[in-house]
Amino acid sequence: MNILAPSILSADFKRTGEQLREIAEAGAEYVHVDVMDGMFVPSISFGMPVIKSLRSATDKVFDVHLMIEEPIRYLKEFKDVGADIITIHYEACEDVRATLEGIRELGLKSGLSVKPKTDVNVVREFLDVCDMILLMSVEPGFGGQKFIDGSLERAAALRQIIEESGRDIDLEIDGGVNLDNVSDILDAGVNVIVAGSAVFKDPAENTRKFMEILNSKQEV
Repeated sequence: MNILAPSILSADFKRTGEQLREIAEAGAEYVHVDVMDGMFVPSISFGMPVIKSLRSATDKVFDVHLMIEEPIRYLKEFKDVGADIITIHYEACEDVRATLEGIRELGLKSGLSVKPKTDVNVVREFLDVCDMILLMSVEPGFGGQKFIDGSLERAAALRQIIEESGRDIDLEIDGGVNLDNVSDILDAGVNVIVAGSAVFKDPAENTRKFMEILNSKQEV
């Protein structure tokens, strides 16, 4: 199933509740929530209090992407404020398996993300405890970046790795996704699309445009 996960990092925070309703009505099933700690990535975004507040504005899946050092410290807290999926970074964990297992023990779906320069093959040993793999197609930390060349090939390689495992695992991509390249991204095997500025410049209209493409690819 193809899913759109608009990233609220690009939302207008004066109107976030309203914009969450707009993207939901236009067909988005996920809300992508980027949490940054200023250590694993240079930026700082928002944490538990903001997510808890936003949770009451929508019943859509909260896809929480933890760009933080040793996220195992805060898994329960993110569940308590409304996360449905927690994705952690391979590069940010001393014990990746224990962190993924900890997410699942809380009854949440687990995701594992890799940065652009990380060998995609590192995910192989963790597929038994993953519900989703997130491929970063920009260096994490800032919104509005350009899609990195070679990301389509990396996505196709990850889809092949997932298929070889025989497991039902989503493949998500985050960074530089827009209406011009999303079709090629879907063709590479990605089924969960994160888009920030490309959605929130006009949330309702752009969500509809993305969903038209996602749905057309699903019918092929």
